[in-house]
Amino acid sequence: MIDSYEKLKRSLARTKQNILGKIVQVVSRRKIDDELLEEIEQILIEADVGVKATARLIENLKQKARERNLTEGEQVIALLQEEIVSILMREGAPLVNENDKRLVVWLIVGVNGTGKTTTIGKLATRFSSEGKKVVIAACDTFRAAAIDQIAIWAERSNVDIIKSAEGSDPAAVAFDASKAAAARSADILLVDTAGRLHTKSNLMEELKKIRRVIAKALPNSPIYSRLVVDGSTGQNAISQVQIFAQAIGCDGIIVTKLDGTAKGGVIIAVAEEIGVPVNFLGLGEGIDDLQPFDPKQFAEALFA
Repeated sequence: MIDSYEKLKRSLARTKQNILGKIVQVVSRRKIDDELLEEIEQILIEADVGVKATARLIENLKQKARERNLTEGEQVIALLQEEIVSILMREGAPLVNENDKRLVVWLIVGVNGTGKTTTIGKLATRFSSEGKKVVIAACDTFRAAAIDQIAIWAERSNVDIIKSAEGSDPAAVAFDASKAAAARSADILLVDTAGRLHTKSNLMEELKKIRRVIAKALPNSPIYSRLVVDGSTGQNAISQVQIFAQAIGCDGIIVTKLDGTAKGGVIIAVAEEIGVPVNFLGLGEGIDDLQPFDPKQFAEALFA
């Protein structure tokens, strides 16, 4: 069985080649100078690391190289890994506060096709296996078979699910699920929402309504908005995070489909430009392929 770190390394193989592979080629037998740093800058931008994050990385490389009297091109690689970790070390809302006995709500949102429903199933399985009582709210009432899909995950994870008929008001389902979770002394309520284009204001308003209804039903419960992002979308992920954050807040992101993309550098871009922490990485279709995000391990796997 492959351990989690090896799985992460394999999943980041294409992203690694897109960043480290190209940088290794340009630093070989070179001195650290402006020309070399410009080439590294171009590689980072083309690898979806983002303009803002790249500018910070290059500036810090220059500064640290001077401070440490580094002159050889190969020495840039260790510095770069160090600086990427510093960008990724963002403080955010806790995944689970073991000292807080209140019911916690995770509002799972995102655009169509990012894998929200599957992610909720994996989260339910993880939390249930840790001994937590989980309730799922099936608030994706519009997509064909979405309720059936999340119900299968609930059964597989051995957790409760609150659902209604297809086409029902999602906010009404959220309210019922909130009351049911409280009555059943649940630890976590996972709210599945319909995928929506972040550019559609009416759909974003619906999300706001769902959040308001949950807050009314559970006035003492913390509500965390977790945005599921497809890792293969590259720089589009940044605008998604910005717009969802403006609408309902964004306490963390879950990046899916990293195992088949070379665009994993966008994780660095999101951390720098938005300041939102990454909570989990989706590394495949298996039920155990959702890993808690560890900045140091991510950078280590990227540079291994």
